Amino acid sequence: MRNIIVKVHPSKAKLKKKNQLAWKIAEIASDKAKVDSIAVEMVINRIIDNASVAIASYNRRPVISARQMALAHPRKNGANIFGLSPKIKVDCEWAAWANGTAVRELDYHDTFLAADYSHPGDNIPAILAVAQQKGCSGFDLIKGILTGYEVQVNLVKGICLHEHKIDHIAHLGPSVAAGLGTLLKLNTEIIYQSVQQALHTTISTRQSRKGEISSWKAFAPAHAGKLAIEAVDRCMRGEGAPSPIYEGEDSVIAYVLSGPGKNYIVPLPRINEPKRAILETYTKEHSAEYQSQALIDLARSLHNKIYDLSKISKIIIETSHHTHYVIGTGANDPQKMDPNASRETLDHSIMYIFAVALEDGAWHHIKSYTPQRAKKRSTVTLWKKIVTKEDPKWTKKYHNPNPNKKCFGGKVIVKMTDGSVISEEINVADAHPAGKKPFEREQYIKKFQTLTDGLISRKESLRFLKKVQNLKSLKAKDLKELNIEMIPRQKRAKRSQKSIF
Repeated sequence: MRNIIVKVHPSKAKLKKKNQLAWKIAEIASDKAKVDSIAVEMVINRIIDNASVAIASYNRRPVISARQMALAHPRKNGANIFGLSPKIKVDCEWAAWANGTAVRELDYHDTFLAADYSHPGDNIPAILAVAQQKGCSGFDLIKGILTGYEVQVNLVKGICLHEHKIDHIAHLGPSVAAGLGTLLKLNTEIIYQSVQQALHTTISTRQSRKGEISSWKAFAPAHAGKLAIEAVDRCMRGEGAPSPIYEGEDSVIAYVLSGPGKNYIVPLPRINEPKRAILETYTKEHSAEYQSQALIDLARSLHNKIYDLSKISKIIIETSHHTHYVIGTGANDPQKMDPNASRETLDHSIMYIFAVALEDGAWHHIKSYTPQRAKKRSTVTLWKKIVTKEDPKWTKKYHNPNPNKKCFGGKVIVKMTDGSVISEEINVADAHPAGKKPFEREQYIKKFQTLTDGLISRKESLRFLKKVQNLKSLKAKDLKELNIEMIPRQKRAKRSQKSIF
C-alpha cells in the first residue's frame, strides 16, 4: 500500500494528472492486478448477502416505488430486477436504481467504518447491472466489485465526510465509477474522468440521516450508483469532468470539506497489487445500523442475566464519538426517543434498539420495528431510561488503524433500583471477523435461506446458490442467472397511477 497526500492546489499550479487522486484511483482500476483467491470468495459471500436482503425487502414501499420506476424503462438486452423473471429486462442504470434500493432498504448488508461510514455492498447492484447489460463474464464482475470495494474502503479511511455533514454516498459515486472501469476494461483516462464526474454529481448533505429519517436513506446509494453509471457512459463517449475534482481551487476539498489548509492521506494499493480491501469489511447479523450490532449482542446476553427489567433505574452506554453522536443521545434528535418515529429513524436509535433487544433477547428485521412493538408500554418505559455517553477510550478503539484491533462496541452500565450495578462491555459484534461467531459461507447461506424463506421456492434457492458459488467460471450468458425470481403469490405490488414514468 502507499499513502497519497491530497490537498488543494491553486489553479495556476496546474497540478498534473498523475499527481491527482482521481488519476491514481483510475490507475489501479485499469491495472493488471491478479485477484486474491480469498477476496474472490468474499465477493461471492457479499453477492449472496445482497440478494438475501433485496428479496426480503421486495414488498416494502420504497423498493416497490424504485422497481416500478425501473419497469418503465424496458430494454431488450438490459439488466435484471431482483424478484422478477429473468426475462424482464430494463436499462442497466434503472436496474441499479431498483436493486440498489432493495439492497439498502433494511439496513442489513455489509459495512466499513473508519474516518467515515460506508456500505461497500452498495457497489454491487450497479456493477452487476452493467455486467449483465454489457455481456461481461463472472470473472469480469469479480474484478469490478473488488475495485469498487478497494476504492470505497480507502476513501473512507482517508476522507471524513461526516464532520462536514456530507452524506457518505459521495465516496460511493467514485468507487462505482472505478469498479465499472475495471469491469469494462476501460483505459485510465476514461476512468479518471468518470471518477471525477461521479464525485461531482453525488455530493449531498447528511440531512437524509438526521432527525425524522425518510425512505431517501434507502434510495441514496441507489441514486449514487445510477449517477455513476451515467457518468461512465458520458465519459466513454468522450466527455470530460470538473478537474481536479479533489484538489482544485474550487474543488470538493476546498469548499465542501476542510478547505485549502487541510492535508488528507488516502491509502491505495500500488499499481498491479491485488485488491483485498473487501476483506476488511463486515456484514450484519442484525437489521440495524452497524454501530448497534455489538450492542444488540450485548443486550441479548444481558437478557438472560436481568430477570426483572422493571427494576432498572438507568442504563448508560459508554461508547465511541460516532455511536454517541449518530445513533445515540448525542445526536440530540427527539425523534430517536419517539414511539411514533419511522422505521428508518428507529434503525438509527441505539436507545430503542437496545431496549427491544434487552426485552426480547433477540432482534428481528420485521418484528422489532413494527409500530405495535415500538409503542409497547414496557419498551417505552425502558427506552426512556437509556442514555449514551462518549468515552475517549472507545473513540480511540473505533479509529484504531489496525483493522484487527478496531472496535465498534461499548460498555453498558445498568443501574438497578436497589442500588446494585451490572456492567459489561463488548468490542465487536459476534458476526465480526474478530467476534465470537464470525460469518463464513455457511452463515451467509443461512442468512439467505432465512430471509428468503416463503418468498422464493426451494428450487430457486438452490439454483441461485449453486450458480453464485461458481461465479469465477460464469460466462456472459450466465450472469442473468444471478437474479432471483419470487414465488408468484408474493408479487403483490401494483403499479402506481400517480407518477410520471
